[in-house]
Amino acid sequence: MKRLAVILIALVIVGCGLYFLDQYWIHRYDSVIAHESARYHVDADLVWSIAYEESYFRSWMHGKDGEIGLMQVTPRVAQDWASEKASATMQQQTAKDVENVLRDPQRNIQIACWYLQKAGDEYKDMPGREARMLAAYNAGPSRAADWNRVESGARPLNEQEFIARIDIPSTRAYVTSILDRYRRVKSAKGNSLVRGQSSPANIPAAPDAENLFSSLGPSDRRTAYR
Repeated sequence: MKRLAVILIALVIVGCGLYFLDQYWIHRYDSVIAHESARYHVDADLVWSIAYEESYFRSWMHGKDGEIGLMQVTPRVAQDWASEKASATMQQQTAKDVENVLRDPQRNIQIACWYLQKAGDEYKDMPGREARMLAAYNAGPSRAADWNRVESGARPLNEQEFIARIDIPSTRAYVTSILDRYRRVKSAKGNSLVRGQSSPANIPAAPDAENLFSSLGPSDRRTAYR
């Protein structure tokens, strides 16, 4: 019995340690996300949910289609951002070594937020705006526009109708997965405010999410956005 008690105590200690380490891991870029999302008027919780899905906050990640970093930004998107927003020095750095630029977590998040803002601007005041932004981020703005297209004079698609139009299974799964996590984040924050907590509640990982020590790459649900 004594030995069993020692083992149980050890397991509890290890479990608590892993839990707090995991919480540190998934929230260590929160301040950067908050800053860059505010800069580009994008919902920080949506950005966080994308980073969770894309890389599980691993800044060294490389996607199968050339995506790099926390938000799995492509070199082409980085170069577009540099041409439109960056200083001359940063434009030169991006042209010379775009991978090094995208390995920087702050810069990676910044470029992703810029891209999300552009996608969001296409769907202002439209129902299911976040779903369209995620589809554009994952599969490209032209595909998102095709899925969103309706006949002249017809009402805009609602979120469910838009998602049903997505004919790439991996993109459809990507959009629904991130929307689910995003809404759980929002719900947990709302509940924490009702209870009078000073900080948001911790968001449990989805049952099939990669854990901190996973050796797997980004989810196969993701395709490169263009």
